[in-house]
Amino acid sequence: MVPIADVINKIVKRRNLGDPEKIQKQVLTDPSIQKFIKDHRQRVNDAMLKNSLPNLFEYYTQKHSENKVMAGYRPELFLNGKVIDVRYVPTTAKIASDHEKNTERHLQLIDLPQKLHDVRLSQVDITKGRSEVLGLISQFLHKYNKNVHQKGLYLSGDFGVGKTYILAGLANQVAAMGKNVVFLHVPTFIAGLSSHFEDNSLQSEIRRVADCDFLILDDIGAETLSQWSRDDVLGVILQSRMDNVLPTFFSSNLDMKALQDHFKETKNAIDPVKAARLMERIRFLAKEVIVSGPNRRH
Repeated sequence: MVPIADVINKIVKRRNLGDPEKIQKQVLTDPSIQKFIKDHRQRVNDAMLKNSLPNLFEYYTQKHSENKVMAGYRPELFLNGKVIDVRYVPTTAKIASDHEKNTERHLQLIDLPQKLHDVRLSQVDITKGRSEVLGLISQFLHKYNKNVHQKGLYLSGDFGVGKTYILAGLANQVAAMGKNVVFLHVPTFIAGLSSHFEDNSLQSEIRRVADCDFLILDDIGAETLSQWSRDDVLGVILQSRMDNVLPTFFSSNLDMKALQDHFKETKNAIDPVKAARLMERIRFLAKEVIVSGPNRRH
């Protein structure tokens, strides 16, 4: 067996690190190595220290020099049979970064600004006009952790009071749980559906929205409707979500009564029965809550 001192000498010389005896002394007097030895003093003896010197040297060099190959990981000592060994664990920064990437991967923003990926519920100002909705969202999340089949919310209120921002915070929190979230701007989504006729992807696009774990329909009521988009797009999506009791949230500048009036009239007809049928699905899926406050867009 090659003596441990010779092994360290070769490594030190190969890496041009300086005096081997000095390096060995630095390794054994490193505070974190000393702490590990002290914490495991009942199991660590001189023979184990001798056998573990190459691993301790690796730990020391990795700890004190930046290694691009190991970026995002830090060395950690552990007892491995009769030696002290080294393993690499993710840093706090890497865990946070991976968590953010996982959250972003589970949230699909359709026709909405990508910056909404960065919104967190903890960043939302709690004001008098928002306290009710934030309280209801907190209750929803508590129940959702136990049972995913929960009733959503319909946020109504004036322009710029923060409905979309609040829902973005909710969307990111649910996505962080590993749920597939779709958050779409209804007017732009409806207007862009014609592009799916060309490649026959319309039905798959509707199913993607209808079947996702968690759906947010932003600015509903601002779209220009045809009978087809009302009955065969919105109607189909909402019916599917009602049948499967899938969480669905809405935001609108219209209250539910005004939204029903909006649904009555399409380009070619007035149909209060179909409007009422659509609203029945929305009322099943969500409870209305008013969000108020100043227009923050100004």
